[in-house]
Amino acid sequence: MDAKQLKWAYLFVLSLIWGSSFILIKRGLVGLTAIQVGSFRIIFAALFLLIFGFNSLKKISRRQWKFVAITSLFGTFTPAYLFAIAETEVDSSIVAILNSLTPLNTLVLGIIAFGIQFQKRQVLGVFVGLVGCMLLVLSGASAHPGQNYYYVVLVVIATLCYAINVNLIKKYLSDLNSVSITTGNFTVLLIPALIILSTTDISQRISLDVTQHSIFFVMILGVLGTGIANVLFFKLIQMSSPVFATSVTYLIPIVAFFWGLLDNEMLTPIQFFGAFIILIGVYLSAKK
Repeated sequence: MDAKQLKWAYLFVLSLIWGSSFILIKRGLVGLTAIQVGSFRIIFAALFLLIFGFNSLKKISRRQWKFVAITSLFGTFTPAYLFAIAETEVDSSIVAILNSLTPLNTLVLGIIAFGIQFQKRQVLGVFVGLVGCMLLVLSGASAHPGQNYYYVVLVVIATLCYAINVNLIKKYLSDLNSVSITTGNFTVLLIPALIILSTTDISQRISLDVTQHSIFFVMILGVLGTGIANVLFFKLIQMSSPVFATSVTYLIPIVAFFWGLLDNEMLTPIQFFGAFIILIGVYLSAKK
């Protein structure tokens, strides 16, 4: 398989994995708090990566550790908690659709902070995507008055973190293999996640069946949806471009939407239209 075919294969596999992540977060929240879901997600991913990727840490130079730590904060630590908190109030399929703003934010931050060249069509794509986002959120707030749509701000912040992360990796860590980056990220985050988890009431919850079931779902999320997926994603960034890599968010909402249907989540016609507009904006911004 040549490089062009391989990058599309990575894109497809990532869309399946990450499209399923939102329903796993939702299942985790049944017996755990959002902070516990975020912490366990990081812990399980870190343990898995340290078992299989410990030797790859030797390839990280002293200069690179600084950037590994920074990317761990923006690419994993902050979003892991923000997405979990957001899903306590907003449907998982809506969160997945809003995650599609990542390529738009990647482009904007790349232009502003990293000197990426852009075209007028890409700027148009950013504005189109924002219009779709507003339509999706306002319609959702009207159709689901029991949900607090102010929490979508957390999703937007998470997409900004992802955008910073991919630009940093492309600029400063392109010469480091994806396993080293991912394992280094979670090595940095393991102790902070354990400390945060210890401050919660997990010791009182751990004996409950519902909590144990939730931990199982988060374990799948941590190992597959975070550990393995990040290795594939960082490899994709290095072999393509930040905007192409984040265009995985074209497909994530489709996978998440079908999981949402199975879990009795349904979008209104206006929300469908808003999601469609977002994807058009992403297409315009990411198309060469």
